[in-house]
Amino acid sequence: MKMIVYGIPNCDTVKRARTWLTEHGQAFDFHDFKKAGVPPAEASSWLAEFGWEKVVNRSGTTWRKLDDAARAGVVDSPSAAALMQAQPSVIKRPIVRWVDGSLTLGFSADAFSEKLQA
Repeated sequence: MKMIVYGIPNCDTVKRARTWLTEHGQAFDFHDFKKAGVPPAEASSWLAEFGWEKVVNRSGTTWRKLDDAARAGVVDSPSAAALMQAQPSVIKRPIVRWVDGSLTLGFSADAFSEKLQA
């Protein structure tokens, strides 16, 4: 299995993660939510692994721009999955599926280093 970094290219956190991985000699595929969409099976695994409360970035610009009814409608994994399909930028980024199949959410140099040493 090849490492996959999920996100959007203009996100600063995604840029930092991609740069870090490249600088540490890690080969990966980049999955751009804006161009390729959000793979439903992957979204389901992210929600199962981390919970919708962590996957949906409720402090980001995309969330804040949603109307009150849309925000109030996100109450569980199915409603979060629907929002993630409609508004991929609401997903906390990056999500990395590592070579061993495990997942990480967000970027931390320390956490990434631990993954490479495991």
